[in-house]
Amino acid sequence: MSFPPEFLNELRDRLAVSEIVGRRVRLQRKGREFQGLCPFHNEKTPSFTVNDDKGFYHCFGCGAHGDVITFAMNTEALSFPEAIEKLAQMAGLQVPVQHPEERARDQKRRTLEEMMEAACRWYERNLRLPVGKQAMEYLKGRGLDEATLKRFRLGYAPNERSALKAHLVAEGFEEALIIEGGLHKPAEEASDRPGERARGAIDYFRDRVIFPITDRRGRVIGFGGRVMGDGQPKYLNSPETPLFHKGRVLYGLAQAREAAGKAGSVLVTEGYMDVIGLAMGGFDYAVAPLGTALTEEQILQLWKLAPEPVLCFDGDSAGQRAAARAAERALPLLKPGYSLRFVTLPAKEDPDSLIRKQGSAAMRRLIDEAAPMVTALWRIEQAKLQNETPEQLALLRQTLEEHAAKIADRTVQGFYRAALLRQMDEAYPALAGLMGEAAPTPAAGARPAGDADLGGYRQGYGDGYEDGHLQGYRRGWRDRPGGKYNPRARRREPETQADLAAKHIERTGSRRFAFALRSRRSEQILLAALINHPALIDEFSEAVSLLPFADAELDRLREEILHVPASVSDLDVPHVESHLIAQGYSTALERLRSPEVEETARFIGASASADRARSVLQELLSRASAQAELEAQLAEAQAALAGEMTEENWTRMESLRQALQELVTGPDFGDQAFADVSAGSRNGGRGSGQQS
Repeated sequence: MSFPPEFLNELRDRLAVSEIVGRRVRLQRKGREFQGLCPFHNEKTPSFTVNDDKGFYHCFGCGAHGDVITFAMNTEALSFPEAIEKLAQMAGLQVPVQHPEERARDQKRRTLEEMMEAACRWYERNLRLPVGKQAMEYLKGRGLDEATLKRFRLGYAPNERSALKAHLVAEGFEEALIIEGGLHKPAEEASDRPGERARGAIDYFRDRVIFPITDRRGRVIGFGGRVMGDGQPKYLNSPETPLFHKGRVLYGLAQAREAAGKAGSVLVTEGYMDVIGLAMGGFDYAVAPLGTALTEEQILQLWKLAPEPVLCFDGDSAGQRAAARAAERALPLLKPGYSLRFVTLPAKEDPDSLIRKQGSAAMRRLIDEAAPMVTALWRIEQAKLQNETPEQLALLRQTLEEHAAKIADRTVQGFYRAALLRQMDEAYPALAGLMGEAAPTPAAGARPAGDADLGGYRQGYGDGYEDGHLQGYRRGWRDRPGGKYNPRARRREPETQADLAAKHIERTGSRRFAFALRSRRSEQILLAALINHPALIDEFSEAVSLLPFADAELDRLREEILHVPASVSDLDVPHVESHLIAQGYSTALERLRSPEVEETARFIGASASADRARSVLQELLSRASAQAELEAQLAEAQAALAGEMTEENWTRMESLRQALQELVTGPDFGDQAFADVSAGSRNGGRGSGQQS
């Protein structure tokens, strides 16, 4: 349930933090603050302070921080709505009623969450009943103790067609919701084998060990099931549901978050049992994707835990292919200070089996020796070399340059190209001198390095390098008066966003990361919308996390907003602001509250409805995406024109260029025209995606 910001502000204004805290903690005034023993950890010397002027408490011993609402929740085990209701009674305020559609949406999600929790408890209970004896023996045989079973909440799904559904119906959940939550298959999907006629609805998981999958807050959103014999598939995950999206979730994240923060590292492995085996071996900061290659969003989540996650994939060929895919997926995302490291496991070993056979010390040595991503990438590509003919070596060099060209950050790209080619020179020293004398034409899409010190590698690109900036290397045409092109002319131009978009799409098949917001003001508007409407943070976290920000300060603020601690089920504006202030972003917040930004952001301010703010964010992201689409098409059209100077190619390029110009020079965020567009989008009218 969400509450209007003005109501929450009035609630906090009426209740002094010292008054609420003082009911449980003996406070002594120290100047303008109060001090006492922290109620959240044992201490003998007071390190817990309360500041009524600023409206929050803070413990310098354990880091506990919050306001009257979080204090009530944490000391009385109340949910957010329960805490609000109790505090409202104390303050003499009437709790406002939600809009019907918001109330229905929130209620459905809460019911789904309650149903998943009920299913999880049922699976856990089955594991300890006679029906789960075989599953318990299997898990004990894998070395799992009772503490581990409880920590990861493992369970068992009996080999019955509708046992779970019957249990949940008896608990009061509707069959349609059970199906929507991915726990039961309808009759038309109930067949286990191709061509087999369905015999009525059936539970999704049967005769499998169950691994609950939670979100980052520890709420159950799905399940994974493993067969104990030779059945197929060996592992089965919940289908996509309103709560569960496989590419956005990391198994074990809720359990690993705190440990990863303390260790300054996070391990990434392939499966549930690897995560559990690592935890039992003392590495309780491990997570795993859910049976697929790491996605962009999962990599960004990992970077919120540690700047260089360590990938520990299996030592077989499939594990190595997974590592190679992860490296390629991460390339466009690399930025200064953020990368991946790779552990090379012995053949036919995974982290769980290695620890059981050789102990935690063996795993620790491998983690300590984890290779940087640039080294792992070189090893992966060198291993593909069939022989050392000139053609194969040229292909290897071209592949390395193409990998470097995928990196959007120019500084990192320059260093990567230098490091990859240096490794090739060291592996094949006889070729190093030759490459300096007669460097090949840059590979398609490759760009010379930028400000990084590239040593001898600059020489091979000659006039492709200019003024310390990355330059495009284009041949065959030059703009002349009258709009004509000279096919004999040659010029160098800085690469545009269109170049980056086209290359990213060509190499990854994804249009994500290929666009940015139009201006610093757009970035400010987006962040102001999320701060003013915290309930939208989770909803838009994926799309917002994928946007490259031009302003470094706003980029850091964006990361912190998306990483606001989820200590409460429903965030509110003061909670987000107090967290950001505590993390050192008070100046950035003041700038977002400046008259200039407030004026342009009036349609997503705290007083605006959540639906209006949602429509504005959707419009903002839609316009950015539309611009990226046009830029990518323009890049393709320019390449086509460079290859073949036809009237058709010229007309297409000019048409796209004009469309992009109109889009880019259209109303910016905050203009009345955009406000009208966003309103039209909200009301189902035209405008969404029409302007940028």
